[in-house]
Parts: sequence; structure tokens; C-alpha cells
Amino acid sequence: MTAQLDAPHDLVGIGIGPCNLALAALADGTPGGLATAFYDQARDFHWHPGLLLDGATLQVPFLADLVTLADPTSPWTFLNYLKHKERLFPFYFAERFHIHRAEYDAYCRWVAGRLPGLHFGHQVDAVRWNPERDLFEIDYTQLDADGEAEALGRTHTRHLALGIGTAPNIPEPLRPLADAPTVPVIHSADYLDNRARILAAEHVTVIGSGQSGAEIFLDLLRARPTGRERLHWLARTPAFAPMEYSKLGLEHFTPDYTRFFHALPEPVRDHLVPAQWQLHKGIDATTIAAIHDELYRRTLHGGWPDTVLTPGVTVRTAGRLATTKVELHLEHTQQGTRSRLTTDAVVLATGYKERPLDALLAGLGPYLRKDSAGRPRIDEHHRMVLDPAITGSVFVQNGERHTHGVGAPDLGLAAWRAATILNTLTGKNPYPQPARTAFTTFGLDQREHTRPHIPGDLLPLVEQP
Repeated sequence: MTAQLDAPHDLVGIGIGPCNLALAALADGTPGGLATAFYDQARDFHWHPGLLLDGATLQVPFLADLVTLADPTSPWTFLNYLKHKERLFPFYFAERFHIHRAEYDAYCRWVAGRLPGLHFGHQVDAVRWNPERDLFEIDYTQLDADGEAEALGRTHTRHLALGIGTAPNIPEPLRPLADAPTVPVIHSADYLDNRARILAAEHVTVIGSGQSGAEIFLDLLRARPTGRERLHWLARTPAFAPMEYSKLGLEHFTPDYTRFFHALPEPVRDHLVPAQWQLHKGIDATTIAAIHDELYRRTLHGGWPDTVLTPGVTVRTAGRLATTKVELHLEHTQQGTRSRLTTDAVVLATGYKERPLDALLAGLGPYLRKDSAGRPRIDEHHRMVLDPAITGSVFVQNGERHTHGVGAPDLGLAAWRAATILNTLTGKNPYPQPARTAFTTFGLDQREHTRPHIPGDLLPLVEQP
């Protein structure tokens, strides 16, 4: 193993998704400069490639890019990307507030291809605290083009930022069937790679009532002949409900609400997160309308499309029937009834779950402070609460929903959170934050939730010239 004993980094990021990419972009412009490095085992940047369906758009405006809401003068804005691509005028005349998902992916890849200090094809294996040097010690494996180990390395840093993202959530009853060689049972994350195979199936079942499930159902519906659609769409939620997209409803994705949520007692936070599913797990109204329009069009000459859309259903168990079909054992929650469904392919639009940190942070285990459910405690500055013996900080991105609420994975808060991390790390407030971000006052104590979020009372974690 090659030990790198030269000057340590100020910040090392593990994972290069949109959150850590936003942090890297803002760190690149921090006055005084920061020594940073970011590692990801993937060969290059890709954002949900299995869901880049034609015409699919983000559910947030283009201003929710990597940096704009923290620093609109940054060279890494989406508008500057358009300028470099000589597409500003076409974008101007297109009058698009919500850009195509594929365009957001291309923008992020443009940033990732130009930012210094990003190391793709590097798998982080272990993180330890070195008390003799007062530094985090990071072991990694450099991978070749085939994903095989090529070289081992070690680096040191004063602070860490974890942005390892989420993993596809496959419900327990369907795990034994996922990736079956003869019967396609796939997660929506892999939809485009398996689309031809799914379309060839005689009967297809989509499970999940969020945006991904709706887009996939619509894509399948448009590709099937009228009267021979043979599609089931099942959901655990009580309705195929629209996403809460009212102006005041969106204020749940503001720094004001995030601070309010963080200050709530742990049991209250745990109750709120699942109750707010419609804020982030609903379907945008345009997609709902497109589905209804397509179904209605198929009734114009009499008859109904061969589709079944049923909410309020859970999959109790599932099994393979012969070698070419799947049998789903269903239960309707409100009716209390059960039935079976035989299908030739299943698409699981069942969302994502936070990747566990235990294995990666095993070397820091004795230093971590956890809540009553065994989850890391994370302070308002997105830092893990650690034993005072550790002088460095471990920041968490898109892994703190239990402490920061439904906005944790939202792209619209990525720039603000990255700015908060850099303000905390430097103690110099390079990215001043607004004192107020919502018309709604969350809670009765206004003083606590409308004050500026400026860590000016903190000692700097990195010395600045």
C-alpha cells in the first residue's frame, strides 16, 4: 500500500453524487482555497441512468442546480453550462422552468468532468481516526476499467463529507425473485436497461405509486396496443395521489423548515417523516393528467383499456410459477381481502433507502454517538456527533432524513447544505445564508427559526489565510 504522508486534505468527500458534487463545486470557489479530494467507485458520473426516460423532467426548477441557490455567480451554474454549450438562447425561448432529467445528468457530468480533485474509479475501503496526527485516515482501492483492484492507497484529511447516496429498495417478499434469469423482476433504477425485455412480456405489473412508477406505467401504456395493454399498476399508498406542489407546501423544502424539524424531539420527527409522504412520494400533476388522457383516448371507440390500477395494496409474498411467470399474493389494506396475481414481468418502483454507514465507518464505531434507534446523531450543521477526542468533523449528505426531514434528499437544498458545511468548516462564512427563507413560520418560537444560520460563533475548523 502506498502511504501518502504529504500535507493532509482539509476535506475529503466519499461518494460523488449531486450532493457531494455540489460541495466540491462550492469548495472550488471558497476564498482562500481548500485542499479537497472526492472519491467514488463508479467509473464516471451518472445520475439515475435507468430513469432518464424521454421527456421526463425534474420535479424542481433549474435554479436547484449544484450551486445557484448558494452562489449564483459561481462558474458551475446550470446557466453557465448552457453558455458553454452555446444553448442559452434556445433555453431562453423554450421557457422551461423544469428541465429534462437527461439534461440535468448532462450538466452534472459537465461539472464533474471539469472540477479538480474528483477521483472516480476509487473505492473507499475504511475510515479511521489517527490520534497521533489528529487526522482521519482513509484507505482506498483504485479500480481498473473492469472494476478490478489495480492499486491500494491511503490519504489523510482533517474533515470528511459522506455522500454515498441511496440504494434501490426491493421489498422483502420480492428479493428472492429480483434479477431472476427467466422472469424479469427489476427495480425501476434498471428500467431502461431492461425496457425491451419488459415490453416483450405478455403481462406487466408495476408496483409503486411515486413519480417513477407513474412514468414507467405511462411509458409502458404508450407502447402497448389499444385493448391489449395487459398492465397492472399496484400501490401501497391509499391513492395515486398528486405530489404536494402548492407554493406554501413547497416551503417544507426550505432551510427554515429544516431547522424547525431538527429542533423537534426524536419521536415527533420519526412520526412526521412517513406522514409527509405526499411531499416527496406523490406524482406530479402533469404525469397524472398524461396517464388519464392516454387511458381516456383508448375508450373513444368503445370498451376500456386492459389495465388495472389499484392503490391500497401490499404484496404479502411472491413466488416463481414454473419458469416464466411470477405469482404475487396481494392484500388490500382497507378491505382486508386477499387475492393472487399472475404476471410475466414486475417493475419495482419502490423507491430508495439510505445506504448503511456501519461498514464504512466501522473504524469510527466507538466514537459515534447514536440516538435511541441506533442511528447517528447529526447536529444542525450536518455533522455527526462524535466523541470529543476526535477533533475533525464528519459531515453527512442525503443520509440525515431522520434528523433533518423530507428535504434531506431534495436537490433544491443541496447547494444550501453544501454552503452550510463550508461555512461551518471554515468559520469564515464564505457563503452567507439568508435570515429567512419561508413565509410560513414553523412553530411558535419565531426567534429560533427565523434567525440567520451563520456559524459565526464557531471556531474555524480550517485555518484560512
